[in-house]
Amino acid sequence: MGGVSVEGGGGSKRAVDAEINMIPMIDLLMVTISFLLITAVWSHMSRINADAQVPGPPREVEPTQVEPEKQLHVEMRAPDKFVLIWKQGGTVVSTVDVPRKDNLIVKDGVKNIRFPDLAAKIEAEWKTAGSHRDATDKKFDQAVLHTDNETPYVYIIGVMDAIYQPHRPYTAGGKTEQVPSFNVTFAVN
Repeated sequence: MGGVSVEGGGGSKRAVDAEINMIPMIDLLMVTISFLLITAVWSHMSRINADAQVPGPPREVEPTQVEPEKQLHVEMRAPDKFVLIWKQGGTVVSTVDVPRKDNLIVKDGVKNIRFPDLAAKIEAEWKTAGSHRDATDKKFDQAVLHTDNETPYVYIIGVMDAIYQPHRPYTAGGKTEQVPSFNVTFAVN
């Protein structure tokens, strides 16, 4: 049971306490909620799908086929070479092998691996087969990096740096600047 207590003041001789029976109110609330839930399901089942098309023969809708974009796949699984593969969907457009020459740079005790031949070849490939070159184009070309699970992190960073080597103009907010041409993602093994 619920109760309301109001302390009397100012010389009142009669108590103003009252008890309110909450059980009938809770019962009414539960019946109302169950009624609303049940009728909501029934009203959904009785709907009729309708549209505002005028009578006449059905219009034939021509399916628009979206051609998949080209992606550059960089495979670094072989110890002696990189393989650059341009794919459009599941179709291989072109394949190029690049000899692997690790250029080790040690600066302040930190090892960095650079692949200048790979960077030059990726830039040449992007200039010939890249899709998104215009400064107003908001999309970037995609590069997918394929590697095995045992590849040291420093080598992966070196390949990613080579992929980020080609730059293109990009306009955002009225300001044009040079940004990397590729977005790099990793392939799932």
